[in-house]
Amino acid sequence: MNPKLFAPSLVILTALAMPAWAQDVRKTDEIFKDVQDQVLSYAQFTIFDDVGAGIENGVVTLAGKVTMPFKRDDIARRVAKVPGITRVENRITVLPVSSFDDDLRYAIARAIYGNSAFWPYASMSNPPIHIVVERGRVTLTGVVNSEVDRMLARSLASSFGAFSVMSDLKTDAEMKALLDRRGL
Repeated sequence: MNPKLFAPSLVILTALAMPAWAQDVRKTDEIFKDVQDQVLSYAQFTIFDDVGAGIENGVVTLAGKVTMPFKRDDIARRVAKVPGITRVENRITVLPVSSFDDDLRYAIARAIYGNSAFWPYASMSNPPIHIVVERGRVTLTGVVNSEVDRMLARSLASSFGAFSVMSDLKTDAEMKALLDRRGL
């Protein structure tokens, strides 16, 4: 897996929010990497959280879902310290507290990362498949190596009685194409 493709949600939202003609791509790219580092190096950021960022004219818009309220605020504070950022719009939402959702999160994580096909992902410091569970509905986000991995992850996640399972997983090739289109 290409290390440039970690934190796929951050990359996707940034790439979509940034018209090439309106920004200094190098400067935005540097700011994005710093924002990405701040999110990924946050010790409380887990595979059960998903945060994306859009950057435009020094304004960072954070979006996504986290499992605890303090994470929302901590991530915004960390990102606000990045040089070149003039303002942070924090649109991160906090997932509702639910023992059913917690059980689903852990069962799906064990199924995916315990499967031998995903052991290389599990050994990464920031595993790329994120499992977001909200009111019994599961969304998988992140980047995987292939279409087979994407289908297998969704299949594994579908075996635990969730109300729905949606896969927003992207392949390395899809992420590379998206970044190439945006000139990143």
